[in-house]
Amino acid sequence: MNWQNGEFTISTDRERLQIDVIHQFLSEESYWAKERTRAQTETAIANSLCFGVYKSENLVGFARVVSDFATFAYLGDVFIVEEFRGSGLSKWLMDVIVNYPDLQNLRRWILATRDAHALYEKYEFAALRFPERWMEKTAPNAY
Repeated sequence: MNWQNGEFTISTDRERLQIDVIHQFLSEESYWAKERTRAQTETAIANSLCFGVYKSENLVGFARVVSDFATFAYLGDVFIVEEFRGSGLSKWLMDVIVNYPDLQNLRRWILATRDAHALYEKYEFAALRFPERWMEKTAPNAY
């Protein structure tokens, strides 16, 4: 699927994804995936619903959703490259994701963020409603 907004496009077409750009951002510029290998990036993408943000043919943003498409979704690896931040692309990307037809009527969405709470709160994300029910198993270097 494709969405157009002026000179920008969001696409779920896996063939358009620029793995080099995605991996470079995640491993060098993000705080959450600094130690991720290229193979891990490729595997994560292969097993996710991916949204690429493009200016012409150049990838300028990305997000992926891991879901069973019936009850649950995890939103991760959301980014807009520095040059294009502040132009509303992250809000548009979130609008597209939360309204994506196959992700409707899920019981729960989750994500982890250190610094983008204000963005995600606009899309009804909040602190865990029942934190006493949640447990996690993390790697020693998990963000």
